[in-house]
Amino acid sequence: MGQALLVLEDGRAFRGEPYGATGETFGEAVFCTAMTGYQETLTDPSFHRQVVVMTYPHVGNTGWNDEDDESSRIWVAGYVVRDPARRHSSWRSRRGLDEELARQGVVGISGVDTRALTRHLRDKGSMRVGISTVETDPAKLLERVLRQPPMLGANLIDEVTTPEPKLIAAEGEKRFTVAAIDLGIKAMTPQRMSQRGIDVHLLPATTTFDEVLALNPDGVFFSNGPGDPATAEREIGLLRQVLDAGLPYFGICFGNQLFGRALGLDTYKLRFGHRGVNQPVMDLRTRKVEITSQNHGFAVQAPLDTDIETPYGIARVSHIGLNDDVVEGLELRDEQGRVKAFSVQYHPEAAAGPHDAAYLFDRFVELLEGRPTTSEGGEN
Repeated sequence: MGQALLVLEDGRAFRGEPYGATGETFGEAVFCTAMTGYQETLTDPSFHRQVVVMTYPHVGNTGWNDEDDESSRIWVAGYVVRDPARRHSSWRSRRGLDEELARQGVVGISGVDTRALTRHLRDKGSMRVGISTVETDPAKLLERVLRQPPMLGANLIDEVTTPEPKLIAAEGEKRFTVAAIDLGIKAMTPQRMSQRGIDVHLLPATTTFDEVLALNPDGVFFSNGPGDPATAEREIGLLRQVLDAGLPYFGICFGNQLFGRALGLDTYKLRFGHRGVNQPVMDLRTRKVEITSQNHGFAVQAPLDTDIETPYGIARVSHIGLNDDVVEGLELRDEQGRVKAFSVQYHPEAAAGPHDAAYLFDRFVELLEGRPTTSEGGEN
């Protein structure tokens, strides 16, 4: 089957076998703790320019189908697995995972001690990496790894956003119109809104505030996406105009980080990030714990237990990660104490992942209706 080589930017090297396309690829090495849902993971634009290491050893057993993609393509820069399935078995599968990786030109490596690799990334932090099926000398591959740009300071929004506006129509009777800024959105997110009677206008990241207002939206949404939120000055400026206008706002993942920065908070790069479908989060409003799907390497810096004065009102941390107390949600209240904008750091659309947080879309509907959001939540 040939050989493949993986080299991290600190010189640590692993050898294995080619998996997917042959050739060479570079990116940021990150690990994902999900046991399943690899198709949704691979097609999540938030993984753009990242080489994903799967901690679960057995990958590919359900093959690849034509229904579960979260976007039009695989976005990961490379894929690292330990024990790929010898054959795929699912009534929905159309081809093998390795076949799809090869078809889309994604270079991967198998037969790697992913436990050792993950422990290394956990201890040393996410770092640049290269995978090659043509280079056998670790020193030579390392030279090319070190020439790659880091994720810190990377602006990738224009590489993943939709080139043209799109309408995802409401299912059944239309109740609301939402302007959704595509920063790397997953397909399930507008679907969850359309199921609740929302016309979702999916808009390029270059959309101006006047173009948003022209839609006469009931609210504005910012999606997940890749890159460093500190570089998204254009999008942060748009969000500040949305907040100035008092439009209801909901943000997910990258949309949470940009919400924080729009409020005047800082963001920072996590040591190794949160990626997987098994991340515990507490909703501080209800004290309920949700098991969530996450994919982020940056987070908002904010006090966890005090009000935050902003130019738009009083903000507060609404959700925290129970593994490490990372900010997992923010909310902004008006003078009467009612929520007028909120965001979460994880993926409540559950693709792939648990459904504990689906209630957040109902909270958004309540916000669009102009009534106080409920204190009850969760399909726990």
